[in-house]
Amino acid sequence: MTYEHLDVRLVNALLGDGRASLRSLAEELDVSVTTVSNHLKDLEDEGVIQGYAPIVDYDKLGYDVTAVLQLKVEGGALPEFTDRLREHEQMTSVYEVTGDYDVIAIGKFRDTDDMNALIKELLKDVDIKESSTSVVLNAAVENRQFELDVEE
Repeated sequence: MTYEHLDVRLVNALLGDGRASLRSLAEELDVSVTTVSNHLKDLEDEGVIQGYAPIVDYDKLGYDVTAVLQLKVEGGALPEFTDRLREHEQMTSVYEVTGDYDVIAIGKFRDTDDMNALIKELLKDVDIKESSTSVVLNAAVENRQFELDVEE
């Protein structure tokens, strides 16, 4: 039995069912439970798999507003600013980017008042030079993960 591409196939299997048992993964991949367990541990140790979490539909939990914040930040303050921004639990994604803005952040809010309160709090930060906020009207795709190509 060759284990070539086993890690990629294991990741793809977990993308299909993150709660799959070692036994069912072993059966699907046609390897032993021990092999799956060892490869899975290696993937976790290497940081390829960083955890197992549910995909939450925040809209159904009352977080009806998704906002995209674009922020220009004072040059040397970028790393510290993104660390502070990450601490806001409603920020689901924070990116340092190229282009007109330095940071793009995605946040989930219960309503526009909730969003407005966080934006006003952020704008008090002396490191923010400029901001632009867009409210998402419709999430055509969100939280998508994709299967990896397996070279045959």
